[in-house]
Amino acid sequence: MKAPWRGGLTLAGLVIGLLLGYYLFKALGSAVHLNIYQKIGAALLIGALGGFVGFFSAGGLQRSVAKLNLFMEGRVLRSSSNELLSGGVGALLGLFAAYLITTPVEAIPVVGNILPIVFAVFLGYVGGFLGIGVARRREPREGELLVKRSVKAGHGRSVPKVLDTSVIIDGRIADILETGFIEGPIVVPQFVLDELRHIADSADVLKRNRGRRGLDVLNHIQKELQVPVQINDKDYPNMEVDSKLLRLTKALEGKVLTNDFNLNKVAVLQQVPVLNINELANAVKPVVLPGEEMMVHVIKEGKEVGQGVAYLDDGTMIVVDGGKKFIGETLAVLVTSVLQTSAGRMIFAKPKSMNERQEQNGNRLQAQP
Repeated sequence: MKAPWRGGLTLAGLVIGLLLGYYLFKALGSAVHLNIYQKIGAALLIGALGGFVGFFSAGGLQRSVAKLNLFMEGRVLRSSSNELLSGGVGALLGLFAAYLITTPVEAIPVVGNILPIVFAVFLGYVGGFLGIGVARRREPREGELLVKRSVKAGHGRSVPKVLDTSVIIDGRIADILETGFIEGPIVVPQFVLDELRHIADSADVLKRNRGRRGLDVLNHIQKELQVPVQINDKDYPNMEVDSKLLRLTKALEGKVLTNDFNLNKVAVLQQVPVLNINELANAVKPVVLPGEEMMVHVIKEGKEVGQGVAYLDDGTMIVVDGGKKFIGETLAVLVTSVLQTSAGRMIFAKPKSMNERQEQNGNRLQAQP
């Protein structure tokens, strides 16, 4: 559906073109002596040419006005009432300043009729811009407001935690918040919600399921957990989502919650506090020492010859030396070593029966004279 002002712009362009053609014909008629038939022909030709130019110029003007309209709507929606009020007052002051200099400017030859309009537009814009800038400097920063609200709600002096897309889709953040180890307020940027919505609408089944899971996790956090969740509408155009996330976290003086390895590294480089869910999971895994005994279920063959692979309940992989023949069985093993990697822990073990046989053989060799 077309906007109602578009037809008006087209008609206005046509009328203005005709008027310009008329005044051009009038100027030419006073400079050149023409008979009545020449005047009629020139009037029709110049009028048609002016109307043609005005009609088709209105199309470009329509596109420019449409872009300006979208830009202004976005600015108005992202601006507070104080910013709009201060911007309006600044624009009025700018227009008043332009009015004061109208009389001396009009005395300038040739351009005296145009300069007042130029000064009015320029000073009005500058006044509005300065008014919004003053309002933003006087308003308390968003991070301070969030901290004050959190203190009033009884959440101590906790800083905002900004969620990224990956940690929402992962889902473990809901369980962590439910335990109360992470205090609010929890901040979900609008651009993260937009990214989740795009993923949920993807044609790819896996991406669509991941996006819907993320939206379900957010609904669960908002409705069922006693954690303050705030949707932040602040946006940074022409920037990637990760860059927007880090910039917003800096503005809020908060911490970013993620399980994205690359985002974690970039956040550290930019000195943005980050809480990594994967690092937390690795930190709370049970400590296993060499020589400990545990029961494992061998499920598949390992990479090396004769090895079997088992997993703990938390996903930690256990490589059982000589465990290939025990695939599908549950057996007791003794831990031989533990390897800590960036991806998590890896435990190496041997079947307990094999270890007992080795000890018995060693004892026999020592007992021999």
